[in-house]
Amino acid sequence: MEAIEKEEFIRGIKKEISKVIIEQEEVIDLLLISIFTKGHTLLEGVPGLGKTLLIKSLAKTMGVDFKRVQFTPDLMPSDITGARIYNVKDREFEFIKGPVFTNFLLGDEINRTPPKTQAGLLEAMEEGVVTIDGHGYKLSDPFIVFATQNPIEYEGTYPLPEALLDRFFMKICIKYPSLAGELQIIKKYHEGFDKSLNNIHINQIGTLEDILNCQNEIENIIVEDSVMQYIINIIRNTRDFPFIEIGSSPRGSIALLQAAKANAVLMERDFVIPEDIKKMAYPILRHRIILKPEAYVEGIEADDVIHDILSNIKVPR
Repeated sequence: MEAIEKEEFIRGIKKEISKVIIEQEEVIDLLLISIFTKGHTLLEGVPGLGKTLLIKSLAKTMGVDFKRVQFTPDLMPSDITGARIYNVKDREFEFIKGPVFTNFLLGDEINRTPPKTQAGLLEAMEEGVVTIDGHGYKLSDPFIVFATQNPIEYEGTYPLPEALLDRFFMKICIKYPSLAGELQIIKKYHEGFDKSLNNIHINQIGTLEDILNCQNEIENIIVEDSVMQYIINIIRNTRDFPFIEIGSSPRGSIALLQAAKANAVLMERDFVIPEDIKKMAYPILRHRIILKPEAYVEGIEADDVIHDILSNIKVPR
């Protein structure tokens, strides 16, 4: 299959996924942005909102390798990365690859596994390499982790420390479908929809080369100095805002820039506008700021604070 135009590639992906996923257009856009920027994503939502189905459909449409890991309290780092095992027949150690050796890795309920295992995965995310007994094994390109967590259950979980949360490029909050959307969902299942996708014909759109082309295209997006200054003003405000204990680091500035450029590609533009920054500020910053205790007491959430910051900063023209 030959490479196709990026606009055709993106539209085709959205069209195919719409055969399976109902009312998640914004989430799909954010996932594409994450893939095009080589960024890992944290998906937060209650069980049953189709997070696994969404990532599985995306991988099938893009024609990339996909693996899923269910995180549990007894999961070891080697269960993810793999291990060197002695081969009696050959009388030597051989490396058995773990599920991390894939293009798209879905880590279900990452907050249900101990910090040691979380750290093992996050190290692979950061370095793109797995080191076992002094031997380095390069991961696939692209390698994207989509980790899910349940926002309402805390008993028996190991919440990701803020320093590790910052390693995720963005955090996407998935909400309940509308009344009409939920009606469509149950009608699909009534008509025989199989979430394993065995009875759903999803066309592969493009190839791995098309993903790499979109990733390279981001580097050619034009960003004016005034727009860059707008990003800096937003990030610096997170460090001084009354309800914020700790604001975003420069990693947040870089992520916001890259996400805005990827959104411009999605919108079929070759330049970034302030609206790109505003749209991406929420998924990029909501897990990079730590609110003061009084904010939680008053029912203020990270998105509320980001909204106030955006409202108080002058938008470049």
